[in-house]
Amino acid sequence: MKRPPLHPIVWKPPPTPARARQPSGPRPLPPLRVLEVGGTGPEDVALDAEGRIIAGLEDGRIVRLSPDGGRIETLASTGGRPLGIEVAADGRLLICDARRGLLRADPENGEVELLVEGTAGEPFRFCNNAAVAPDGTVYFSDTSRHFGIEHWKADILEHTGTGRLLLRDPDGSVEVLLDGLQFANGVALAPDGSFLLVVETAAYRITRLWLTGSRAGEAEVFADNLPGFPDNLSTGSDGLFWVALPDARNPLVDRLLPMPPFLRVAVWALPERLQPAPKRTVWAMAFDESGNVVHDLQGPGERFHMVTGVRERDGQLYLGSLADTAVAVLTVPEPDGPGPGD
Repeated sequence: MKRPPLHPIVWKPPPTPARARQPSGPRPLPPLRVLEVGGTGPEDVALDAEGRIIAGLEDGRIVRLSPDGGRIETLASTGGRPLGIEVAADGRLLICDARRGLLRADPENGEVELLVEGTAGEPFRFCNNAAVAPDGTVYFSDTSRHFGIEHWKADILEHTGTGRLLLRDPDGSVEVLLDGLQFANGVALAPDGSFLLVVETAAYRITRLWLTGSRAGEAEVFADNLPGFPDNLSTGSDGLFWVALPDARNPLVDRLLPMPPFLRVAVWALPERLQPAPKRTVWAMAFDESGNVVHDLQGPGERFHMVTGVRERDGQLYLGSLADTAVAVLTVPEPDGPGPGD
């Protein structure tokens, strides 16, 4: 596949925290249960009312696993590349398909409905992750207006910040809430609906948008200078905000970003095997409503790696991966205490 041209801008990243250079968290990673999904790339994970695991695969299928992984069912096929998945109050699935847009699927009959394919006549290139409010409002991210999922590295190298956070009202209308985001990714809603969080992967941060109160409509940094590349985000049953981290900060990328842009153009022209690539690790973090780190769980990616999706329910943590052929499950330990750099 021919690579699109790169038009980088200079950006100075924040100083790399010491935690980014450490291969594990404050304590050993709890044991993983690895459940094969019958395909590649279960990028996100969701849970239905019966505790079954739902994920979208590289071939477009939406699959459902029994809690023990012993049974795998195909519920639907999007015909694209499903990423973020949310279970609505009525049991239907809200799916961010990177190539097709925001979809809704009925797990009972496999019917897939296109809800939003773009804005102002411009199709989405990289619809990514969503959160659903009790009234059916869907908040979702559009990662890049320049690059699709096949060229996700290009958006990080270019760093022009064309990501967006959008809202789909139950009446079908769509509104752009935030623009100019750096690789807009995971989205999560506060338990009380007072604010929304959106991950900016390429800026190593999570941004908060207030939805209610005197600050409604204001955006601020929620968690900054993270030690890795944050990806999908979800609100746990424990009230914490869980974020997946596929990899630690890359020293080469951080060195290139403030340098003359032509150097990143040269890197982009290199064969794939010579470009910066994620290392094998398992990593997820959790934050409270003030942006404090409560959990920092990381360990070697020997049996499972490249965590891009995370979901907590009743003390169990479910992990998805863009690159693996399985999902993983672990038991959440007691809180870690002080976070990275504290």
